[in-house]
Amino acid sequence: MFNNLVKNIKHDYMPKSFELLSKGYSCSAFKRDVVAGLTVSIVSLPLAMALAIVSGLTPAQGLYTAIVAGFIVSLLGGSRYQIGGPTGAFAIVVLEVLQNYGYNGLIAAMLITGVLLIACGILKFGSYIKYIPYPVVIGFTAGIGLTLITTQIKDFLGISVENLPSAFLSRWWVYITNLHHIEITTAFIGFLSLALYVLIRKYTPKIPVYLGILTVTTLITALFDLSVDTVGSKYGDLPKTLPLPQLPHLEFALFQAVFPSALTVAFLAAIESLLSAKVVDSMSGDAHNSNSELIGEGLANIAAACFMGLPATGAIARTATNYRSGAYSPVSGMLQSVFLLLFIFFLSPLVKYIPLASLSLILIVVGWNMLNLDKAYNLLKSQAGDRYTFVITVLLTVLVNLSAAIAVGFVMAAIIFMHRMSKEIELANMETMVQDVNSAVSPDLIDKGIVVIRVAGPLFFGVVSEIAKFFDTIGHQPKVIIIRMGHVSMIDASGANLIVEFIEKMRKNKTKIIISNIKVQPKRILKQAFANNGVRLKDVSSASNYEMAIKMAERFVSRMA
Repeated sequence: MFNNLVKNIKHDYMPKSFELLSKGYSCSAFKRDVVAGLTVSIVSLPLAMALAIVSGLTPAQGLYTAIVAGFIVSLLGGSRYQIGGPTGAFAIVVLEVLQNYGYNGLIAAMLITGVLLIACGILKFGSYIKYIPYPVVIGFTAGIGLTLITTQIKDFLGISVENLPSAFLSRWWVYITNLHHIEITTAFIGFLSLALYVLIRKYTPKIPVYLGILTVTTLITALFDLSVDTVGSKYGDLPKTLPLPQLPHLEFALFQAVFPSALTVAFLAAIESLLSAKVVDSMSGDAHNSNSELIGEGLANIAAACFMGLPATGAIARTATNYRSGAYSPVSGMLQSVFLLLFIFFLSPLVKYIPLASLSLILIVVGWNMLNLDKAYNLLKSQAGDRYTFVITVLLTVLVNLSAAIAVGFVMAAIIFMHRMSKEIELANMETMVQDVNSAVSPDLIDKGIVVIRVAGPLFFGVVSEIAKFFDTIGHQPKVIIIRMGHVSMIDASGANLIVEFIEKMRKNKTKIIISNIKVQPKRILKQAFANNGVRLKDVSSASNYEMAIKMAERFVSRMA
């Protein structure tokens, strides 16, 4: 028994690094991980700083997160190639928490997020992520992308406006009405960054595009002493080492206040990390462990909170880069953290010259990629329900908040799904079936007082009213009613209760009920409903097939004659 328990724990919760390294690790594998780790660290460096800035924190805190959380995600997560760190999905929520509760509030939210993710992993909730409606995921992702782009226009163009409104439409109105306040030098760096992005992607795709942009614009800014906002002018010098781990004193009331935001962050972290793992699995042919991945993400967020970081999760672009760079194991992700630590130690004096306009361009590109324009276009051409769910989720994300968008999107998707399922129910009485040349129903049965009803599809609360009306059409008092349920895929409590009520009604008329071809799940639910409502076996019979049900009905009728 103990051996089986250990085996199950290994299967359900074993980190991918432990699994791979236990099988052996060669020098060639290490070389592959070194190259991949170095490549990803070059991509992560500007992204970590930019995502921290847009979240309302310092570039150093973004790097702390990429180093600490990235290391733990690779060490204890369930994906072979996953790269963890700050992502654009959290930016808006983090900014709201900081504005309302300060950095201590964010620490509390991250601790709650970590605990929630660990609990989800232990309870094996990872497999349920696949049930999140696709239009909702694409909708709030696109909404976050739009919001992210909106927050960067000021720094990209150098619009000299203080106290920008937080509302999406109000902010754009301020941008439009203050275009005459654009700082030419800042706008030049911004558009130069955009031009470099296009040129590097087109002509030298092997060069890390973000590193190329920052290298050129930083050199120009430093050499010509341009009067633009830089990392150094706004945030000071970058520390050369990680801070010592510590946690501030946090009141219980603060945990209560930030709990809704923590739920949102945990939800986003779970979705993005498992989606990233799934994407890289499709590229590599590997299979991630969703439970250990969630546990690793939870531990990474708790660790990031201890090192003055921000929320972290698996990053799709960085994870894909890691795989394409030839990574062999999660060691590449751990080495990414080591390289980032070396970068801030040796390159921190140069980082202060990085222009904020260039970092804004990087964030605009991140936001643009989050729009998923091809997927959004396909959704707009899809069924009306999916289209409306997508549009409403996007609008609520940018105009209200992310929590409202997710909640409403889920409800809309659920209602639309139930509506579609209700259309799948098929009902037929004997008069309909005898007209079907393929039917085994004989018209003579009607003369014998036998009525046949065929039900097909899911029998759940969304179709109960329609089926109840159908049952009410049986105006006469037959001697036997055969309910054919061979094509009823599932039944819930409402459907079972409807069957019970119908049986009770027919019992008053002394009508015999025979249920035929019933499947395992409907049979189990009905049996429980019969027991709870006192339905006796003599009131309802079960036949394994329709032919047997006919014979049972004819015997019953003959006994009554």
